Amino acid sequence: MTNTPTLDRVASPKDMKGLSDIELGLLCRDLRAEVISAVSETGGHLGSSLGVVELTVAIHAVFNTPFDKLIWDVGHQCYPHKILTGRRDRIRSLRQERGLSGFTKRAESEYDPFGAAHSSTSISAALGFAVGRDLGQPTGDAIAVIGDGAISAGMAYEALNNAGAEGRRLFVILNDNEMSIAPPVGAMSSYLSGLYANTPLGLFKDMTDEIEAHLPGPIREGAKRARQLVTGVPGSGTLFEELGFSYIGPIDGHDLSQLLPTLRAARARSNGPVLIHCCTVKGKGYAPAETSSDKYHGVAKFDVASGTQKKSKPNAPSYTKVFGQALTDEATRDDKIVAVTAAMPSGTGVNIMQERFPNRVFDVGIAEQHAVTFAAGMAASGLKPFCAIYSTFLQRGYDQVVHDVALQRLPVRFAIDRAGLVGADGATHAGAFDVAYLSNLPGFVVMAAADEAELMHMVATAADYDDGPIAFRYPRGEGIGAEMPDRGVSLTIGRGRIVKEGDDVALLSFGAHLSECLIAAEEVEAQGVSCTVADARFAKPLDAAMIHQLARHHKALITVEQGAKGGFGAMVLHDLANHGAFDRGVSVRTMTLPDRFIDQASPVAMYADAGLTAIDIAAMAMQAAGVMKTVINIG
Repeated sequence: MTNTPTLDRVASPKDMKGLSDIELGLLCRDLRAEVISAVSETGGHLGSSLGVVELTVAIHAVFNTPFDKLIWDVGHQCYPHKILTGRRDRIRSLRQERGLSGFTKRAESEYDPFGAAHSSTSISAALGFAVGRDLGQPTGDAIAVIGDGAISAGMAYEALNNAGAEGRRLFVILNDNEMSIAPPVGAMSSYLSGLYANTPLGLFKDMTDEIEAHLPGPIREGAKRARQLVTGVPGSGTLFEELGFSYIGPIDGHDLSQLLPTLRAARARSNGPVLIHCCTVKGKGYAPAETSSDKYHGVAKFDVASGTQKKSKPNAPSYTKVFGQALTDEATRDDKIVAVTAAMPSGTGVNIMQERFPNRVFDVGIAEQHAVTFAAGMAASGLKPFCAIYSTFLQRGYDQVVHDVALQRLPVRFAIDRAGLVGADGATHAGAFDVAYLSNLPGFVVMAAADEAELMHMVATAADYDDGPIAFRYPRGEGIGAEMPDRGVSLTIGRGRIVKEGDDVALLSFGAHLSECLIAAEEVEAQGVSCTVADARFAKPLDAAMIHQLARHHKALITVEQGAKGGFGAMVLHDLANHGAFDRGVSVRTMTLPDRFIDQASPVAMYADAGLTAIDIAAMAMQAAGVMKTVINIG
């Protein structure tokens, strides 16, 4: 793809103000080509970004950003926005180390007034800006762009309800592409699909009667019927109007001749909350994306001409696939096993079980709170629910984990994917906190898989466990190539294992950093220090007997985990302190993620940044054993 004149004339949205509508159309053509070209080199969220090219151009052309605050829900569709807002020269650093974030980020640009990467926050944030404006803060209009998948989450409804009650001037643009990461589910999707199918172009509510009055009789009746299909039976309004919004739409989100006049009129005429319903196509303008089942939601680097993605051949199956296959295997033997996911069937691997047992897998949409309590209800009924949610997204359902699951000691099985640092999606998607936020809950069992074979055993363990809630975590990406059993076997709850025996120092790993600990042990022993390596398996309940033995028989004990402070290491410190282990002179160190967020890079680079490489672990072990006076981070 080559640079084209229209896009070359736009260094910021201010340069769009002098463009004619025809030139804005040419800008859309150039912008779409630039997005395709850039993402072919970096990978990323292509389909969603292509779907909002015209919408992005129209918003920046009509509104006065950055004084007016444009807030993209989730933010994975923000690539065209970034190109138009002074970041075109860095767009090929997208999602790379020290490059542009794949989402909106306040620290990156004044055109990103609110950071995002989790869904359904935009309307709440936009209402906050609207209140700030009305109370004298130097800000203009607030525009939230939210997708049909994201608007299904409870937080979006809470915000719509509050915004309608407040009655403040606010613009919500519903980007309805009838496709979130997976096909959206539930009544809201059907409702929006019905609006789209039955009305090609909505009318301003306060202009409708005047327009209809001047139409010929049969056409006038047809127009009334079209409007009635959108607004419901005579005398009632759309859901959005019932919440206090003026509803405009549906309109074609790829047609500037509809978008521009609609946005201009809304900006000029509105004095309260307005919802503009735009219908778009994910992957628009790039045939391989439009025809792909996932609309190229997330892609690796690819060849522009063919659309072929340049994915490296894995050396071992992914943890996600291992989980999905192990869960399906367990489900063939136990018809009480069901699975719940929140809009991520393929991302969590439950699509494998869904293909085999479609009536026992439930995708609830982007609604993690509901997913957790839904699973709790199924557990209370006697079923065996596996609630498969990424670590970073399970945070959104934490109150439900506490109140609806832990407090009632219900046997919900939490399969926590994307544990630890995840690479290009950066800090917003890191699975840093689940060990800490689950281990402090009474009655919870918390496990972490050291490799893909251990993951199979933990799936089996969770399937067999009925005494309360149980969770197991595992990282993104491929396994280490462990020898795989024919099927998982149930582990003894709270029992770890010694992987390698030594005499001087002990490395106690929790989770997928076991392989790094084994490499660290080789480094330590090369310096003449004998090293034990243990796999804790459980953060709760701890294998206290094994930990006390390690503390008694070694000069130093180092805990290692792919999580934040306050997690597994803290649990070990509490236990050792309460049993007087420190009185015997053992030196204990905990190695966790640092007390800061780590920006996107490769997982290897991110763990180096975190000080959790094998060299870091070896250096810490030798320092704790008194062989080195200071920790040297060679990595």
